[in-house]
Amino acid sequence: MSLFKSASLVSLLTLASRITGLVRELLVASTFGASALTDAFNVAFRIPNLLRRLFAEGAFSQAFVPVLAAAREKEGEDATRQMIHQIATVLAWALTLTCVLGVLAAPVLVYAMASGLKQSPEGFEAAVVMTRWMFPYIGFMSFVALAAGILNTWKRFAVPAATPVLLNVAMISGAAWGAPWFESMGINPIYAMAGGVLLGGTLQLGVQVPALHRLGLLPRVGWRWSALKAAWAHPGTRRVTTLMLPALLGVSVAQLSLLINTQIASHLVVGSVSWLTYADRLMEFPTAMLGVALGVVLLPQLAAAQAAGDTQRYSGLLDWGLRLVVLLAAPCAVALLTFAQPLVAVLYHYGKFSAADVQQTAVALMGYGAGLLGLIAIKVLAPGFYARQDIRTPVKIAIGVLVLTQLLNVVLVPYLAHAGLALAIGLGAMVNALFLLIGLVRRGAYRPAPGWSRFALQVIAASALLAVYLMWLNSHIAWTGFEGRALMRVVTLGLVVLGAVVVYFVTLLLSGLHLRQFVRK
Repeated sequence: MSLFKSASLVSLLTLASRITGLVRELLVASTFGASALTDAFNVAFRIPNLLRRLFAEGAFSQAFVPVLAAAREKEGEDATRQMIHQIATVLAWALTLTCVLGVLAAPVLVYAMASGLKQSPEGFEAAVVMTRWMFPYIGFMSFVALAAGILNTWKRFAVPAATPVLLNVAMISGAAWGAPWFESMGINPIYAMAGGVLLGGTLQLGVQVPALHRLGLLPRVGWRWSALKAAWAHPGTRRVTTLMLPALLGVSVAQLSLLINTQIASHLVVGSVSWLTYADRLMEFPTAMLGVALGVVLLPQLAAAQAAGDTQRYSGLLDWGLRLVVLLAAPCAVALLTFAQPLVAVLYHYGKFSAADVQQTAVALMGYGAGLLGLIAIKVLAPGFYARQDIRTPVKIAIGVLVLTQLLNVVLVPYLAHAGLALAIGLGAMVNALFLLIGLVRRGAYRPAPGWSRFALQVIAASALLAVYLMWLNSHIAWTGFEGRALMRVVTLGLVVLGAVVVYFVTLLLSGLHLRQFVRK
């Protein structure tokens, strides 16, 4: 399967995940609105998510996938299979200890994440309870990441890409059926969302097992102390843990930025955490479809090219990925900057989610949109370092960007409130991507192929025309005024999006850009 077909498959399945995710957010927004309790849920959900990024798709995957790909390339499948068993054993012990400590320390973790919830005692207590319910989720998701790393290395992309749909389905069930049932039982209905998260994690792990079993790669976990010592002594385990140390620092820096931003938002107007969360969910639609899909497909291929010493293929993979990022992320960024309010209104403006909530979420979305190109480009550029088993460089860049982001917060938040937090993240992502790109070029790992100047001008011209089209429609349609005509509003947005696709790609074709060059790769 070609890279484009693999990336398209992952992107299509990710699209299904994001659509169900938007349905989930729509239900949460219309059922609970933006209140102290939704702030509590969002804080509680961020705590296991933060640790998931340490143990799962963050530091662990960054270290595990390159080592796994290199072992398969150089040592063969039997040795690689043994390494998988040993790494799974160490991971299982570490996760068990982490989950136990997390449940016990939930009040401290909630206070550290969002002490401003203390303004509402009910909200703080709800966040503690939901954190305890959801903490085992990181255990499930970390093993999902282990399974995904294995399957992606063996070029089985479908199952890992499809599993996030199960989390969304479980949370939709929690909002649609669990919340009314909890309320009838005299239990706060927001707790149904925490139950949905735990159920979703269980389902995601469950579907990985048959896929791994068919490949003969289902990990065996040793629960004896002697098994742990043997697993810890394995060279593959040592290599992964050695690489994880700087990766943990890098992911911790990113999560520290999230922690600081959540703390700041919790001290702003009630609802600020929720507005940022709703905007973040919408912004993740293009970042996941483009950035995550490309990162998932490219990392094992880059690691294999690096292990084989094929520098030309290595550079070509990066060049193809970056051109695809520019081609598809630029119009998405234009849409978030010029068309944020219609997008938020169509997706969230129902039930308890007011027109004021639409406006506040839209300005946050515009802040994220300013850095969308950087946020997606990082998903291609950072694997360029991970494949070379160089995690220190991205970490150093991330630390510098953290400092920059907080300095931007000092300047922007007094004037833009929660939207300033989003804009600081967006601008920081652009700087991060720029320095990653410079690092790869200076090392000679990436040599841009000819034609970038002409390509950039073609994309800029098409994006400018797209911006004019979207701004004109934004000013001529009252997107929050479709009372009782939700379907008409959805259809109107669909037609606008279809027109935007035509405007952008027809302009590219008329400018002489050949889209088939991306498919051939």
